[in-house]
Amino acid sequence: MPDLLLELFSEEIPARMQAKAADDLRRMVTDKLVAEGLVYEGAKAFATPRRLALTVHGVPTRQSDLKEERRGPRVGGPDAAIQGFLKATGLAKIEDAKIQTDPKKGDFYIALIEKPGRATIDVLAEILPVIIRTFPWPKSMRWGARSTKSGSLSWVRPLHSIIATFGPETEDPDVVKFSVDGIEAGQTTFGHRFMARSAISVRRFEDYEAKLKAAKVVLDPQARKDIILADAKELAFAQGFDLVEDQALLDEVAGLVEWPVALMGSFDEEFLSIPDEVIRATIRNNQKCFVVRDPKTGKLANKFILTANIEASDGGKVIVAGNERVIRARLSDAKFFYETDLKTKLEDRLKKFDQIVFHEKLGTQAERIKRIERLTAEIAPLVGADVAKAKRAAHLAKADLLTEVVGEFPELQGLMGKYYAQAQGEDASVAAASEDHYKPQGPTDRVPSDPVSAAVALADKLDTLAGFWAIDEKPTGSKDPYALRRAALGAIRLIVDNTLRLPILNVAKSALAGLPETSDVEKLPGDLLSFFADRLKVQLRDQGARHDLVDAVFSLGGQDDLLLVVRRVEALGKFLDTDDGKNLLAGTKRASNILSIEEKRDKRTFDGAPDAGLYRLDEEKALAKAIEQVRSEASAAVQKEDFATAMSAMAKLRPAVDAFFDKVKVNDDEPAVRENRLKLLNEIRAATRAVADFSKIEG
Repeated sequence: MPDLLLELFSEEIPARMQAKAADDLRRMVTDKLVAEGLVYEGAKAFATPRRLALTVHGVPTRQSDLKEERRGPRVGGPDAAIQGFLKATGLAKIEDAKIQTDPKKGDFYIALIEKPGRATIDVLAEILPVIIRTFPWPKSMRWGARSTKSGSLSWVRPLHSIIATFGPETEDPDVVKFSVDGIEAGQTTFGHRFMARSAISVRRFEDYEAKLKAAKVVLDPQARKDIILADAKELAFAQGFDLVEDQALLDEVAGLVEWPVALMGSFDEEFLSIPDEVIRATIRNNQKCFVVRDPKTGKLANKFILTANIEASDGGKVIVAGNERVIRARLSDAKFFYETDLKTKLEDRLKKFDQIVFHEKLGTQAERIKRIERLTAEIAPLVGADVAKAKRAAHLAKADLLTEVVGEFPELQGLMGKYYAQAQGEDASVAAASEDHYKPQGPTDRVPSDPVSAAVALADKLDTLAGFWAIDEKPTGSKDPYALRRAALGAIRLIVDNTLRLPILNVAKSALAGLPETSDVEKLPGDLLSFFADRLKVQLRDQGARHDLVDAVFSLGGQDDLLLVVRRVEALGKFLDTDDGKNLLAGTKRASNILSIEEKRDKRTFDGAPDAGLYRLDEEKALAKAIEQVRSEASAAVQKEDFATAMSAMAKLRPAVDAFFDKVKVNDDEPAVRENRLKLLNEIRAATRAVADFSKIEG
């Protein structure tokens, strides 16, 4: 079956746009093909700095013929309706239509429309120009004399040529005939800007990819990444160093070159007095270069690795020298910023926060720091942290936001605070909290284990959550501008990973009490705990737990000790994996279903203790006795937070419940006996609620 080759050759496409552009091109072309009834076998798109390319293989040579019946107006209907029907169906006269009889509605005209399929190459000539003209670049431009005309092409950078060929493997493909803004589709492209400037004529994808490689262009972005990474590692290893790998930088650099060449440069050793992270940020952000580490010391070496886009005749000496010159200047600036920052103590910077608004409804940054300090002091004893150290850490944690280095490299916030705190002689725990109070910021981020860091991190996150909840700025749908979901997940991981016993809702209410013009802690919306429950479900689901078990535990009410919730969910999950657990769940659900039906019918609940004098069968007595024993044992175990034992106690209910439903008719003919048996069912439901609300459990 034929294949399509499409290339859009232009000036340099920004690296950050390439991956999405390739995906958009594949999606737009294949969606249009399918919409036209042309189902393909496979498609793959590629991007380099100067081209987007797409290959679609296994495309039919033409569309299938279509036959359609279209129902028209009733026979004898208004002339206007008949004329409209003729026009819509292309029939010359109404006698060309068939008549179909509907037993209920009478006779109707039916048009048989046959639409022959078109050749695929003609369909492509129609859809490809539209795709090119409507391509969704984040930013685009117009150029040249045509740019003054209405409707001229807008593209990310000036578009120079278009390849569009279509045909089977065994024959020379045809060019898809179309033009866009004066650019005719053909089969000519160009190789590397500097090393292979001549035009290249291509036929199909395999030919295209091979000729580009010969012309010093590696088409596949992943292949370019593999080359850069392998060559950079080899260069570093040859000098006795380890490459500091950086996936985001690798992705970017691969979008800057068509023929990657790794080269090593160096900088003055005096710059190694700057923290490694500052060196790396400087070299990475300014020159898109990788840094290397000395494996003996674990510290950065005074070397860097750049990726050139050319095989230079001098082996890259001039390229390396140019990068060294720029990096030397940038590192000089960074060293100056760092040394300047060290001259001012962190606490001396805090006054500036009086003039910096955190949020118009939540006060200044200075007011927020005071709230975090107060909340940290409350949390510290609960997490085993020294109160004085925790308050000091909270006081200084945000100060580095006003430093020169963080102003230049915002991604180093917190980390620089740690370095500056260490330099001014702060306690190690106080210094570490400057960096760690932002953590964890994602599912793979480290969770601080030091109690001081944990106290400040929790206070920071809970102040954020309580504050934005109080002003009704909660996440909606996919929108979460203040990263409240991340804050909640971070708080959950801090609590669970550090096995902390923290009444989350009480602490959040305390946080609310410190907000501007807020004295009524009851204003805290009740769904904040539900928000934590939802985030906990996400966390546990990622770890393989069932979300319905979280609902079953939270629905008991008052469950704001997240660590206990997790332990209870784990024990419940293990219990339900056993035969006893599965059968007890089935029995409990059966009891709940019967109760729901009868309560609705009688318009009442069946609360209250059953009357032992009304038991008629041994199975009733046995169930009542089992419930009494289980309730006592399970409640005692829950009080001791021994959830495994509580589940074992619950398992003792299973035989009695099974026997009851096997032998006992709940809706007895005698009303008093019926009511008593329904109360006994309610006792099953009440007994199981010692560990969870079984009605919330699926299955």
